[in-house]
Amino acid sequence: MFSDRTNWGLAQNRFTQEIDAARARGVCLLDLTASNPTHVGLRYDAEAILGAIRSERALVYDPQAKGLLSAREAVARYYKLDHGVEGVDPERIVLTTSTSEGYSYVLRLVCNAGDEVLVPKPSYPLFEFLADLQDVKLVPYPLIYDHGWQMDFHSIERAVTGRTRGVVVVHPNNPTGSYVHASEVGPLNEFCRAHGLALIVDEVFLDYQLEGTGPGAVELRLTGQARAAVPTCSSLSTSFVSNPEVLTFTLSGLSKISALPQMKVAWIVTSGPGSQVEAAMGRLEVIADTYLSMNAPVQWATPVMLEQRNSIQRQLLARVQANLAELDRQLAAQRACQRLSFEGGWYAVLRVPVTQSDEDLAIKLVREKSVVVHPGHFYDFESDGYLVLSLIAHTEDFAEGCRRMLEHLGPAQGQQASL
Repeated sequence: MFSDRTNWGLAQNRFTQEIDAARARGVCLLDLTASNPTHVGLRYDAEAILGAIRSERALVYDPQAKGLLSAREAVARYYKLDHGVEGVDPERIVLTTSTSEGYSYVLRLVCNAGDEVLVPKPSYPLFEFLADLQDVKLVPYPLIYDHGWQMDFHSIERAVTGRTRGVVVVHPNNPTGSYVHASEVGPLNEFCRAHGLALIVDEVFLDYQLEGTGPGAVELRLTGQARAAVPTCSSLSTSFVSNPEVLTFTLSGLSKISALPQMKVAWIVTSGPGSQVEAAMGRLEVIADTYLSMNAPVQWATPVMLEQRNSIQRQLLARVQANLAELDRQLAAQRACQRLSFEGGWYAVLRVPVTQSDEDLAIKLVREKSVVVHPGHFYDFESDGYLVLSLIAHTEDFAEGCRRMLEHLGPAQGQQASL
């Protein structure tokens, strides 16, 4: 009765079952995976946001396939003010309800059923479901860690087949927090050009860059209009929206930029050689016109909601900095595990002793310490020995949760020479 593309294993995994069982017993869990910005105590300008949604202009139906021009102009203005990218053409922007929908549009545009797209590993687990729904096969390429994360171009070359149609890069990656470095952009473009591939760039965490990558060395990177009067973007936070070398689709949205995931505003920016961009935009406009998924109130409100980043990003970056400093302080007192270097985003990856599977370890932390962390296999780490923490959790919960977690993982220095 049902299609093969939805033939997923829908049974809850053991980790989720353990969390649900603990909550059913009334256990107060310290959630170090909290990633919903609307649940972590941020201060929103409710009057401005709700006032913008109530525009009387939303009572008129004026369907525009790519989205209202005023909203697309606001997106172009964001790239100019915060990332120093001049001349982003609003006509090359298509509004969508989410980056997930943006992926759907792009995959439908560049892939036939059974075609392949290269995706980073480790990375966000949603890609598998998005690809299944578009009848696309994902082929992973590894990010390698050596005092920081890097793209492995040798492995990427080996992953290409005659059915490969695109390469996904996440800039910065979730959960590794690694940007595509300036030294990697040229080889990446050359690779795509040599094989005739589209470049699909996910930039939802682009604004959340941190200065310094090693444990104990991270400070806030205060750049862009949201953090300073004049943008001084570093090479790490440079957007791909003006990449001229190959056909490039850059995805982002308000979910992270303004911490408003419930408002469902995202976009695709197309760049690259002129003839390819023109052909792509003609087809994307038909796809968007077929669905007309964006609703009028949020489109009219988009300029105001984009302005909310000026306050929200300060709060989030301060939260990340505080929790990261606390994590590093606690890690310095033990030898059982270490934090991997990262450059941006909301997450930290810990390397932990491999005495059991990551899932078993995460389950024990729920059961014995009432602490929730993500096992590394959720993000497709190749081996056990990794936990992933969210750095936007409430600071008090984060500090206590880290204490309990590290207490479980091993004794502090001075209690035992080494593990």
